[in-house]
Amino acid sequence: MARPLIPRRLRARPALRRPRRGLALVALVGLLAGGLLGTVATEAPARAAGRDVRILMQAPGSLDPAAESDLASAAVDAQLFESLTAVDASLTVRPALAASWDVLDGGRRVVFHLRPGLAFSDGSPLRAADVVASWRRVVAAGHASPLASLLEDVEGVADRLAGRTVDDASLGFRAVDDGTVEVRLRRPASDFPAIAASPTLAVVPAAVGRDPSVIEPGSHFVGSGGYIVTAATSTELTLSANGHYWAGTPAIGTVHLVTDLGGRAVLQAYEDGTVDYAPLAATDAAWIAYDRTLGPDLRSVDTLSVDYYGFDTRSAPFSDARIRRAFAMAVDWHRLVAFAGADVARPATSMVPPGIPGRSDTDFGPRFDPAGARDLLAQAGYPNGQGFPHVTLVTSGYGYDEGIVAQLKANLGLDIGYEVMAGDQYFTRLASDPPAFWALSWVADYPGPDDFLGLLLGSGERNDYGRWSSSEFDAAIAAAGSATDPAAVEAAFDRAQAIVERDAPVIPVSYGTGWAIARHGLLGAAENGLGILRLAGLAWAGG
Repeated sequence: MARPLIPRRLRARPALRRPRRGLALVALVGLLAGGLLGTVATEAPARAAGRDVRILMQAPGSLDPAAESDLASAAVDAQLFESLTAVDASLTVRPALAASWDVLDGGRRVVFHLRPGLAFSDGSPLRAADVVASWRRVVAAGHASPLASLLEDVEGVADRLAGRTVDDASLGFRAVDDGTVEVRLRRPASDFPAIAASPTLAVVPAAVGRDPSVIEPGSHFVGSGGYIVTAATSTELTLSANGHYWAGTPAIGTVHLVTDLGGRAVLQAYEDGTVDYAPLAATDAAWIAYDRTLGPDLRSVDTLSVDYYGFDTRSAPFSDARIRRAFAMAVDWHRLVAFAGADVARPATSMVPPGIPGRSDTDFGPRFDPAGARDLLAQAGYPNGQGFPHVTLVTSGYGYDEGIVAQLKANLGLDIGYEVMAGDQYFTRLASDPPAFWALSWVADYPGPDDFLGLLLGSGERNDYGRWSSSEFDAAIAAAGSATDPAAVEAAFDRAQAIVERDAPVIPVSYGTGWAIARHGLLGAAENGLGILRLAGLAWAGG
């Protein structure tokens, strides 16, 4: 994705579009290897005879799954290192390194059973102990992964991340034997098999702790994914198929990840054959859809992301839920999103975007009611906005910001300040001293409602930047985690969403749409909205 390196799930500039992903998605998304290919194009590609493929991707910031924090790195790392599970184009969790798993004890224990005969790319055996060692790196004392919160539901991890313990034995994951990994959870989390699909939790060779060069580009690279990195330049990464991959050697032997077009336009590079797959901006997609030559190559997908505004609920004035609700009701959010363009974003009806399994179609979005908003403001002691303290909306630059400030003035009589901060500074500010009124985007690391609810709003969660706490909400999230019946899971998450709508700690605003162009005959280039194109699932028609 063409944007600053910021956390994969967090994204600060929705209008530039994941990136952690308005929303012209430059992320690359796709399928699993091994028989899970997507839409099949029928025309033979010009490059079929060469058996290689050229994919436009942003240069990764790191090839170490435990160190990566941006979508660009995750998109590349996912090709080089495999996780226990993976997610297909229908957002179904599928076996990867793990052939199967059992969810036990009401969702508090998950046991993964590895495939027999697993190996790293150099032929050395891949065992349960390698999974455990890789996850320990993610929560390593003093230098945990930026996305270590993925494992916070595991027993002992919260204490490790808080610095209260350095004892590996206290961590709730262990190798029962060479082929079995047991995970003990501090609260019900039956969606943990989906979490395990994250590239951050991929398996790396044990030698990485002693010799980091084993995961650096070159002839000694050792991975567990469909490809290894054999060469790297300032404009391209060359990947070669891993003959020891669990799903078999990938169909395409060589993949060129083009990271720099030298100033050329994406469509120019596509038309002259420099790339076979490329992300597109929504502005390009709008006309390509009607182009007789390029139109059939256009791909679109609803990105699993939400843009939302939030409040510092610890301090006045937003410690009062009536004021938060007044802000939510005083702005015509749907109209603001419409001005951004239907090809860029869609109005949000909840914190959970469409396509996430377990999401209902109930509308929990903000209701535009200026009169009701003024009544709430008066009930809170600020009739017609009189005496309301000065607050400032601080974001990293959203297309909705100025419209929000204007409508709060027009409908509530409030003069709200507005400040834009650079991305890195903004995230530092959120973590240390959140503004009274702020905005963020969140992109799914795994396809589950809890990734947008529990992780963002649960009491004490690291990503709850508004410091909101509700025992009622936490109970609903726990009920969803322990339920096994899909209807019960959906009902519990709906209860949680209704609480968010009522208390308004955050205001969901929009969902995004992503676009890409893929050459005819390139099979498997179907998108799933998570930001990862599984290269091992690609093949050329007739090849």
